[in-house]
Amino acid sequence: MKSYVFPGDIDPELMAIGAKPFLYMRTDAFSEINKESEKILLDLIHCPGGRTIIYTGSGTGAMSAVVENYVSTKSKAIVIDGGSFGHRWFSLCEYYGVPVIDFKVPFAKDIDYGLLEETIAAEKPEVLLCQHHETSTGQLFSLDKLSAICRRNKVSLVVDVISTFLAEPLSMEKYDIDICVTSTQKGLNIPPGLSVLFFSSKLDGYKFNHRGYYWDFDYNFSNFKRGQTPFSPATILFLQLNARLRQLREEGGEAKNIADVRHRAEFFRELCRKYGWDIPAEVPSFAITGFQTKDTAERKIFKGLMEKYDTYIMPGSLPGFYRVSHMGLQSDEDLRLLAERIHEFETA
Repeated sequence: MKSYVFPGDIDPELMAIGAKPFLYMRTDAFSEINKESEKILLDLIHCPGGRTIIYTGSGTGAMSAVVENYVSTKSKAIVIDGGSFGHRWFSLCEYYGVPVIDFKVPFAKDIDYGLLEETIAAEKPEVLLCQHHETSTGQLFSLDKLSAICRRNKVSLVVDVISTFLAEPLSMEKYDIDICVTSTQKGLNIPPGLSVLFFSSKLDGYKFNHRGYYWDFDYNFSNFKRGQTPFSPATILFLQLNARLRQLREEGGEAKNIADVRHRAEFFRELCRKYGWDIPAEVPSFAITGFQTKDTAERKIFKGLMEKYDTYIMPGSLPGFYRVSHMGLQSDEDLRLLAERIHEFETA
């Protein structure tokens, strides 16, 4: 099997951890592993003096936790709604009864930053929720511009970096981000099942709400003082996470991983141009390439790749629109062969 969906093909040594005996979670040894993981995570996202919560749960669970504990303390939120993942922030705010402005961005378009600032000045939200990269379209949003707008208007910035952590340059300190959300199945390139929240040191002592038992921030923080989670963790995933983080540190940090992702994205986009596939995103992220083919009939490319070649790519919300992840183990030759096979089914 060859995978161009998240997390992509995973290092066999990391996968092998899942077949080995593992530590009992309530031990000093497991606590030390978790403390080490937090330190490396904070270094990778440039969040000096910050804290993390690592949940056994998906990225949406962590997003829900942010709304329950933090956004619900604010009088009003504004959401960058550029696709299905941006809209998820809006849905969560509505679910928890948080007053929210749905700032819509057309498919694969960049934000109208001038209009956004006008809206913020008029509506006076206290927190902005956005994706760094709207994974459903491939569009990358500018943290430089979003951060500047939030600073000028004294708005807290919360960013979903689930598909850009370790795929795009990212610094919580530089962009003055209060909370970031990520998960294990994308840039970290291990199996899905863990999500990570990063907290700026600016939030030390913040009075969070308590609106969800499992996701409660203060309960999780108090347990992590001893390197533990309040409830049973997905122990093997915590061990795979630690091994992956050590691997990244030994390779020199996030820079090499980001450079590798960028190379694969640029290589595949040359192939897209060769075969005449348009890339709709105005500012595409290196994390994935979203491209438009001529396959408008029942996803024949998606089905053909699975059935004939045991290969997976991501279908999109529009006919003929597909996405290829550039995370995980993939070579130039892998991508060249993938493009040939996509073209094969497109022209069949």
